[in-house]
Amino acid sequence: MGMKDYLESDSSDSDASATGVSGGGRKALLKRKDKKRKDKEPALAPKEDKTIVKNKQRVMILSSRGITQRYRHLMSDIFTMLPHSKKDSKLDSKSKLHIINELAADNQCNNTLFFEVRKHKDLFLWMSRTPNGPSVKFLVQSVHTMDELRMTGNCLKGSRPILSFDKNFDNPTTPHMNLLKEMFSQVFGTPRTSRKIKPFIDHVLSFSVVGDMIWFRNYQIIEKQIEGEKQPETSL
Repeated sequence: MGMKDYLESDSSDSDASATGVSGGGRKALLKRKDKKRKDKEPALAPKEDKTIVKNKQRVMILSSRGITQRYRHLMSDIFTMLPHSKKDSKLDSKSKLHIINELAADNQCNNTLFFEVRKHKDLFLWMSRTPNGPSVKFLVQSVHTMDELRMTGNCLKGSRPILSFDKNFDNPTTPHMNLLKEMFSQVFGTPRTSRKIKPFIDHVLSFSVVGDMIWFRNYQIIEKQIEGEKQPETSL
């Protein structure tokens, strides 16, 4: 390539000197040729931003000492519904809750669900974003486990849910409800990058506000055949 370029520049110099063009004229001619080449070249399209935001959410689930059988089944049901969760051993101390941040860091989790039982009858649920917060404390009432409902709404283990929120969560006059919606989305929304998920969506997690209470329900998605529609025949 270097030899070819040298020969072309030498011939152009000889032609220019033969016609009697001065050095300044040769530079002007070369500038005009460069402008024509740039005008003919197509404009390069701007590069698209291909940065993909990955939802890396992991939830640690643990309870305090003295948890009853009903609440233990509730915690197991939630652990089954969240394939991106990890269960930890029971927490001995109820006063030193800052230990939860250390446990979450050891388990590489950025969300925490802590079931705190008092007097063997009252259940308080701590939902926090570790390690810097925010955190929310709920009083859990009207608990019905999957076994009591005879597995109604049972979903495939590892399937992803559809999250449904009440319109009260989007009310601009209640900013704390907007924060709760974002926290529920991070905790109960199963990311695509989780290792234990299955490529199915067969249940809906509903969050509705009635009075001062937030109702959490699990609905199963069932496909039904439309009346009058023939079922496709299958053959081997």
